Amino acid sequence: MARLDGLVALVTGAARGQGAAEAEALVAAGARVVLGDVLVDECRGVAERLGDAAVATVLDVTSIDDWEAAVALAESRFGGLHVLVNNAGIVKVASLFETSLDDYRAVIEVNQTGCFLGMRIAGAAIARAGGGAIVNVSSTGGLEGVPKSIAYAASKHAVTGMTKTAAIELGRYGIRVNSVHPGGVDTPMLDLSDEVRETGFTFLPLGRVGQPAEIARVVVFLASEDASYMTGSAVLVDGGSMAGPLGWNAD
Repeated sequence: MARLDGLVALVTGAARGQGAAEAEALVAAGARVVLGDVLVDECRGVAERLGDAAVATVLDVTSIDDWEAAVALAESRFGGLHVLVNNAGIVKVASLFETSLDDYRAVIEVNQTGCFLGMRIAGAAIARAGGGAIVNVSSTGGLEGVPKSIAYAASKHAVTGMTKTAAIELGRYGIRVNSVHPGGVDTPMLDLSDEVRETGFTFLPLGRVGQPAEIARVVVFLASEDASYMTGSAVLVDGGSMAGPLGWNAD
């Protein structure tokens, strides 16, 4: 029996990168999955590749209407909702003095407000279904500072704190809430050159950039009963970047 047989999941930012990998891993583990993204054509392409266990919908995570429609789709198509993966996120790279208020607010709206709306709206559906799991994708930037990404760091720190608060509040409904904290992952958001992909992460203990599938496997674990006594946890998946001082020669 697959780890997620009988469960229904909703993944945001599912058109590509980590979100697409997470949707694929959830389906492979037995779940039926609603894939949401503003890049709806790409999202539909991923869903078609995954087959009858997946369906795509337009989901702007800052829109209450889109959230309600996505949850309604999960309930009408698959009979309920048990897992939410708050994966959608954006970054604006600029120094503090160069970050405009509009850019700051845009990042906060997607990364922080979107996560809040998902937990509030989709979380209520998970409670109606009798419980399940919420996995919020934060970042190592939700545990430390990120130069030239003040809005991103602020939003991801917020996700870390919201996760712990929601875990306290939602446990009574049988809902576990955990956050995942990837380090550098080879996705369109990073837009890595071949040179950086090959040599830019050798300073890490594991010596390489992460792959979306490696984050997805942790998401599946947290969504499953294998993590039945985990809630409020911040799970690092970072190649060792947060293990301690980097650049030190262990030899």
